[in-house]
Order: sequence, then structure tokens, then C-alpha cells
Amino acid sequence: MADAPAPLRDPAAPEPVQDAPSRALAVPLPKAMRPYARSALRWRTGSTITVLRAGGETYPAMLAALAAAQRTICLETYILAADRTGDRFKAVLMDRARAGVQVRLLYDAVGSFGLPGGWLDELRAVGGEVIAFNPIAQWRRRFRLSHRDHRKIIVVDDEVAFTGGLNISNDYASVEDGGEGWHDMHCRVVGPLVLDLARMFRRSWLRGGGKPYPPPRPPRTPADPHEEPPGGTSFTRLIDNTRRRQRAATRRAYLHVLRAARESVLIENAYFLPDRGLRRAMARAAHRGVDVRLIVPGRSDVRIIQWASLYVLRRLARAGVKVHQWRGPMLHAKTCVVDAIWSTIGSYNFDAMSRFNNLEVTVEILDQDIGRSLVASFQRDLEGCDPYDQNTWRRLPLWKKALSWLFYRLRRFL
Repeated sequence: MADAPAPLRDPAAPEPVQDAPSRALAVPLPKAMRPYARSALRWRTGSTITVLRAGGETYPAMLAALAAAQRTICLETYILAADRTGDRFKAVLMDRARAGVQVRLLYDAVGSFGLPGGWLDELRAVGGEVIAFNPIAQWRRRFRLSHRDHRKIIVVDDEVAFTGGLNISNDYASVEDGGEGWHDMHCRVVGPLVLDLARMFRRSWLRGGGKPYPPPRPPRTPADPHEEPPGGTSFTRLIDNTRRRQRAATRRAYLHVLRAARESVLIENAYFLPDRGLRRAMARAAHRGVDVRLIVPGRSDVRIIQWASLYVLRRLARAGVKVHQWRGPMLHAKTCVVDAIWSTIGSYNFDAMSRFNNLEVTVEILDQDIGRSLVASFQRDLEGCDPYDQNTWRRLPLWKKALSWLFYRLRRFL
């Protein structure tokens, strides 16, 4: 009997993607935490997360860790400013480079557009390696202006790391320290997740054209099998969106946890323009009786996004989501805590740039102590907010409503 002819393939159809088998291991999560994890893969046990509020807590912790570096420093940031704060970091990096520490600095070319050309020459002169990510050069092959490195990562000796929303600029420094006092959230990481952040930095470094170097290695295991490795109690996972197929990873994590929420969803976000699917998930959670609350800037440094978000927030308020506008200096935080169990700290905004274009970093945390800490921080921030509801929208002048509607239509480009 003749073989059946092979089915014809549409020549216009793309070739199927054959991924290599995943080597990630499933982690047995506690029963109370399982509903909040979209997957049991790639969770790390034994990390210690310390939540840091704004520049007043974050910068001293960063500078102290950098000053104590013995082998390597990896620093990745979107904005690096040649101001008092930038000078403080540069001085520490130069001091460590002179001491023989391998210093690598990666900054985004557009985010740090105003950086003077020679400002980092001193760091290079003492042995520091410096790379500008995706410099503006239209003649380069595959150049894309909108593809930015929005991550904020510091890894010291592959033992301690920092990540979150703070760039290196006077905007984030405390008012007492001569800064603008922008409100943001960051975290200090010790434990297995540090290596994930180190690997993420290395991928960005090589992607940006940096000199290759060996990948980070796990620390030694205890010689005594009965010896407990040092570490904390948090279950943590790093959400990476470097590859194209990973671009929606953070969005999928939020969608999952919004559907799993039973008591509360508390979100602080600087540039809040969520897509229809996320808005629907928030509205449905509110309809189930979940206390869904948002804190967004009352006055943003990107006014177009603020105008567009007014239209989005009006719809969410109508659906039962409680919206609050921050009264103080710019709110730049990107945090979420659900049922005081699941939480995130990172650089991801609810906008099209984070979803489609930027390299972002998000730490996903399952830890009730961290959850309660972020809930307390959120409650503290509520004291500095004004409510935003349907009545607030109705009181806006007609021209503001028109601008809001117009910029909302352009949300895909914001």
C-alpha cells in the first residue's frame, strides 16, 4: 500500500520553534502559596529579601555594599546622572577598581542621554569597564530606538544584590540629602536569587557588546551533609523578559495572581496604562469582593502618560477598583502585593514600553513577612494620597477630559 502524501505546508507560514527541553526543576511550594504561583518552576528557596523605601534607605545600603566589594561589581541602570548622587557612586566604583575589583557598569544610552561624554573616563582610566546599551546609531544593523534597558541591578561579589525601581540620580535621593525625594521601592537580596540576577546582568552585558567573562558559579555546598546552608525563608523567582517569547512573562504572572486573589490586591505603579486584559482581571477581582487598590502619581514626570491614565483610572473606578493619587513628589514605585502572600518589586510598569520594548526585571516573592511589610508600606503611602473616582473625573474641565481621551488613544506608543 502506498504511503499517504505528506501534507503541504504553507510557504508563508513560519518554521515551528523547537525549544530545548527545560532543565528547570519544580519546587514544592507550601500549600497556602501554591495558588499564587503560575508555575512551580524556577523558584528559589533560601533567599533573604529586605525591602528598601526610597533613596533614603536604598542608596546608603547600595553604597555600603559596593564599598565592601572584594572581587566583582556589576551595575546596570536605566538612568545614570552626572550629579551629586552619580558622583558618589562613581567615586566608590573608582575606589574599588583601584583596589583590583572587576567593575562593570552598563547604562542605557537613551535613559542617560544627558550624561557628559567624558564623565566616565576617570572610571575607565582606573580599569572599570563601561558600556552604553543600544546607543543611538541609526546606521547600525537592527537598530531600534524603542528597545531600552530599563533594569536596575547591582550585584556585588555574586553574594549580595539590589534591584527595584531606583535609578542613580538626584531625583531619587532624599530631600535631607539634597535630592528631590521621589518615592520609589527597591530591595536587597541575599541567597540563591543573587546568581539569577548576576546571570541576567551578564546576558545584558554581552547583548550590549561588553567583553565576555565567565558565568557566575553557585557557592560551595556544605561539606557536612547535615549542615544547613545559610539563607532566608522566602520563595523567590526572577521574571526575565530578554527573549521575545518571554516578553509577556510578567503580564502573565499578574493575570494569574489577579485571578487567584481572595482578599486584597495593592498596586503602586508609576506609569499606569494597563491593557484591556489586565483591567478586566482587576475589575473581576473587585466584583468578587477583593479589595483592589491602586496608588498612582498625582503629578507625573511624563505628563502625557498621566493624562492618558486618567481615562483608564476612570473606568477602573467605575468598576469598583479604589484609586488613589499620590500628593508628594513623583511616585516611581513598581510594587504589588496580593493577599499579603505574593508580592513583586522591580522595574516593570503597566504600559506598552514595559510590555513590548524594554528589558525589565521583576522579583516575584512568596513570603508572608515580606507581604505584610509591603502592606504596611502601602497603608503608610495611603496617608499621602487623594482618592480618584467618578466624581473626580466629572469635575475635570472639558479640555482635560479631551486630552485624556486623545492620549489614551495613543497608549500603544507611550
